[in-house]
Amino acid sequence: MNDERAVEEIVTKFLLNTCRLRPKLTLPTIQAIVTCAGIRTEQSPDSGGVIPLTIGSVVEFYIEPMIPHIGDIDVIDVMVHHGTYLAIPAGHPPPTQLPAEFHNYVRVFEIFGSHLPGHVYLQLRYLLTEYVDDGRV
Repeated sequence: MNDERAVEEIVTKFLLNTCRLRPKLTLPTIQAIVTCAGIRTEQSPDSGGVIPLTIGSVVEFYIEPMIPHIGDIDVIDVMVHHGTYLAIPAGHPPPTQLPAEFHNYVRVFEIFGSHLPGHVYLQLRYLLTEYVDDGRV
């Protein structure tokens, strides 16, 4: 029992000393925010246009290197996806709910492997439409 407690304390201490709860505002972060805002303001809300996301390990994990000034350099990238398309693994059922940023109709493609490394095939399988229950019979 003491061994489990010791491991728990070591892991807790490591996480508290190496992870920060709130990331610092950096130039790449500001550039990513400006890029995302610019992409969203250039399109009409009804177009179902592209949806920007910030990606990269710095975005997902707020971990500072254990040894200062040594480590990989990671930048924050901006990725976009179209609000009327969705890809799901082959054989999986389509989602029943989508986030609000998706359009009221969404084409769902299934992902199939390819003979080429790093490439996949997309096959249109479903067309999801928004169901509005307005209380009328």
